[in-house]
Amino acid sequence: MQTRGHGILGQLESIELRSVWRRESEHFTSWLAEGANLSLLGQTLGLSLELEAQEQEVGPFRADLLCKDTGSGSWVIIENQLERTDHTHLGQLITYAAGLQAATIIWISARFTEEHRAALDWLNEITAENFNFFGVEIELWRIGVSPIAPKFNVVSKPNDWSKSVRQGASSVDLTPNRQLQLAFWTGFQSYLREHSTVRASRAQPQGWIPHAIGRTGFTLISIASLYDSAADSYDRGELRVELVVNHREAKAFFASLERSRTKIEQEIAVPVTWHNPKSSRQAKVYVRRSANLHDRREWPEYYEWLRVHLELFAKVFTERVRTLKPAGAS
Repeated sequence: MQTRGHGILGQLESIELRSVWRRESEHFTSWLAEGANLSLLGQTLGLSLELEAQEQEVGPFRADLLCKDTGSGSWVIIENQLERTDHTHLGQLITYAAGLQAATIIWISARFTEEHRAALDWLNEITAENFNFFGVEIELWRIGVSPIAPKFNVVSKPNDWSKSVRQGASSVDLTPNRQLQLAFWTGFQSYLREHSTVRASRAQPQGWIPHAIGRTGFTLISIASLYDSAADSYDRGELRVELVVNHREAKAFFASLERSRTKIEQEIAVPVTWHNPKSSRQAKVYVRRSANLHDRREWPEYYEWLRVHLELFAKVFTERVRTLKPAGAS
C-alpha cells in the first residue's frame, strides 16, 4: 500500500522466540541480564533495575535474575519462560520471594494464561503495599530486513489505585501531620506523571520520597519537612532535593564527587550544601527552600520547585554516579 508523500509502509512481522533464544537460561536470561535490555524492561515497568546475580540459588531452586530496584533499594526477582505460563513457575516465584524477601516479583513469559494472570492480580490485591507482582509477555518483531526488536507487554501489575484507596482508608489512624504528608506526596506523584519523566515511589505518610538514579547506594530524595533546618524552627517547614550516598564506600565516592565540586555547583547554579558527617556512613548534596506545607494553596508552586530541581539533579549527577569510582581508584 502506498501513502501520499510517505512512500511504501513496511509490515510488522512476528518472530518466534525460540528462533532467537534456544534455551531460557543460556540465551534469554543472559540476554536480559545485559544492561540495555534490563533497562528496557525497567522503563516498561517504571523501575530502575540493577543486576545483582544470575541464577541465584534459593534452596533447591535457582531464580533466573536477582536485581535491585535502585529507587527503593528493595530486591527484585525475575523469572523467565519462553513458553506459556505454568503452575511450576508460579510456585517457584512465591518460593523465591519468601526465600529472598523480595519486594518485587517479575514473571516474564511468551503467553500468560488467564488463570495465571488472575493469580498475579489476586496477589497484588491481597499483599501489603510494599509487595509488587508483575506479569510481562515478551514478543519479537521485525519490519522487512530490519534488526529484530523486543517488546514487553505488561499483562498484570500492582493496582496502585486500589492500594491507595486501602492506604487512604487506614489514614484515619494517622496523626494530622502524617495525613498532610500523605496528601502532599499523593498530589506530587500525580504532578510528576503529568509534567516529568522523573518517577517517585508510592506515596507514604512521611517527610520524604525516593527517586531512582540508576545505581545501588545512590538515591535522589524529595523532602517536604515541617521543620526548617536553616531557621531551626517549626514555625515554617522546608523543601529539599538531595543526592544521598549510602554505600559501603560512601566516603570515598563522596570524595570523588567533591573533586568536581566547583563544576557541579556551576551547573546547579543555586546554593548547594555538601553534608558529610564523620559519625555517619551516609553523605548527601542538597538544595533547599523554606515552605509552609500547611497552606495547600502553595502546593502547586512547591511541586514545580521539586520537579525543576529533581530534573536538574538528575541531569547533573546521573552520568557522574554511573561512572563514579572511589577516590584514588584507577
